[in-house]
Amino acid sequence: MKILVCISNVPDTTSKITFTNNNSEFNNAGIQYIINPYDEIALSKAVDLVNGGANGTVTVINVGEASTEPTIRKALAIGADQAIRVNATPKDAWFVANQIAEYAKKNDFDLILTGRESIDYNGAQVPAMVGELLSIPSVSIAKKLTIENKEVTIEREIEGGKEVLTASFPVVVGTAEGVAEPKIPNMRGIMGARSKSLEVIEPIAVEALTSFSSYETPPTRGSVKLIEESNVHELVNLLHTEAKVI
Repeated sequence: MKILVCISNVPDTTSKITFTNNNSEFNNAGIQYIINPYDEIALSKAVDLVNGGANGTVTVINVGEASTEPTIRKALAIGADQAIRVNATPKDAWFVANQIAEYAKKNDFDLILTGRESIDYNGAQVPAMVGELLSIPSVSIAKKLTIENKEVTIEREIEGGKEVLTASFPVVVGTAEGVAEPKIPNMRGIMGARSKSLEVIEPIAVEALTSFSSYETPPTRGSVKLIEESNVHELVNLLHTEAKVI
C-alpha cells in the first residue's frame, strides 16, 4: 500500500502573530514553525498502518520553500519513508491542491491523507480539492479510519450523531482528532531521518483564483465589569444598554 501524507508548515500556537507592509504580509520574524497538528495525526495514522502489517510506504509532501525542510525532516523522523517538497510559496488552497494532485497523478497512491484543516487559515479545502482534481472519493472530517482488504471504513461526526462510510482505493481522507495519537520522534528516528530521501521538485503553473488584500488580528477583548450580586437592577441595565443581549 502506498500512502501519501500532505503536511503543512504552520506557526506554533504560542507565537505572537503580527503583520507587515501595511498589514498585507505575514511577519515571519521570531515565529516558530511546526507540522500542522491535524497533518501530524494523518502522518501518525499512516505510520501505524504500515507498521501494523499493511506492507507499504509512507511519503510526505509539502508545498513550501527551503525554510520548511526542518518540519519535513521531523516528519521523516516520525516514520515517513521519503519526502517531497514542492519548491513554492503556498499561495492558497487551490494552488496547494493542484501541486499535490499533480505529484499524486504520477505515482499511483492508494491512500492520500491530510489533516482536516491547517491551524493558520482553517480553510478545510485541500482534501476535497485534491479528490476532485484526481477524480477519486474524498472524505472529511474523519474521526476513525480502518482498512481491510483494500476497503477504507471512515467514521465521521455529523450533526446529531455519526456517519460511517466505506470507500475503495484510491481515496483521500481528511483526518481529525481520534484517528491516531501523534507520535514523538525518538533518537533512532531522528538519526535515521538524516539519510532519508527529501526530493525537491518545481511547481506547476496554476491560475490564481484568489488574492489577499490585508490581514488583521481579532479585536482586543474588553474589560470585565463586576456587579454586586444584590444589584440586579444594574446588571439588567448593563445587559440591555451595553451588552445589548436583552
